[in-house]
Amino acid sequence: MAGNSTEYIKHHLTNLTYGYHPESGWGFAHSAKEAGEMGFNAIHVDTMGWSLVLGLLFCWLFRMAAVRATSGVPGGLQNLVEVVVEFVQTNVKDTYHGTSKLIAPLALTIFVWIFLMNAMDLIPVDFLPELAKLVAVGLFGADPHAVFFKVVPTTDVNATLGMGLSVFGLILFYSIKMKGAGGFAKELTFHPFNTIWLVWFNFLLEGIALIAKPISLALRLFGNMYAGELIFILIALLPWFLQWTLSVPWAIFHILIITLQAFVFMMLTIVYLSMASETHDH
Repeated sequence: MAGNSTEYIKHHLTNLTYGYHPESGWGFAHSAKEAGEMGFNAIHVDTMGWSLVLGLLFCWLFRMAAVRATSGVPGGLQNLVEVVVEFVQTNVKDTYHGTSKLIAPLALTIFVWIFLMNAMDLIPVDFLPELAKLVAVGLFGADPHAVFFKVVPTTDVNATLGMGLSVFGLILFYSIKMKGAGGFAKELTFHPFNTIWLVWFNFLLEGIALIAKPISLALRLFGNMYAGELIFILIALLPWFLQWTLSVPWAIFHILIITLQAFVFMMLTIVYLSMASETHDH
């Protein structure tokens, strides 16, 4: 039983990976070991697929709300979208002190997109993986034990690091745009100690703080969502009467975690970009 449980957990936490294997060439990995051996010549198909689908879902829902918007009695979707947009705009006005028109749409995209990706955690852990297995076996004759399918993109550290690095790129862009390359360099070398003798120390401190921002963003989101998914998987290993007893309360509590993690990622992005837009006198 312990062996079966271990295999069950490993199977649910392994991504559907396509890449180049040194021995078998291009193709899907048939085990976590093969996926690891592919290295950087691989892509997590399930993570990329669900991220794209949920991103398109976000665009479609908000576009539909905009097209159907009315000055009369609003529908449920329009009400929901207006609440979310107003919530994001309020946080941007209170936190971002620059004048960029990109920040509010960026914050809205981050919040809704990450919320949708996190919300996939509420789907029963066996439903979509089993459906994918049926399709792969029925249509392509795949080995059922080699069909991996993770449905929560934010439980993949590659996805969260990708988002974190995107924010890091924006931090660098705004820092140089608002302060100039020279001003940004001075901030890294003459802050917090404005003396030529401590340039190396300032650069070390500021460099670590700068690099820590995208890493902390990525690992915070990944760690919380990965832990939540793991708990759902462990609950699925219990007898059916205990599953219902534990999964429903945990799912209700997890709704708070899903929303909170999307909010935290959004707010920290706004804060970091606001800091990047500020200028200092040296």
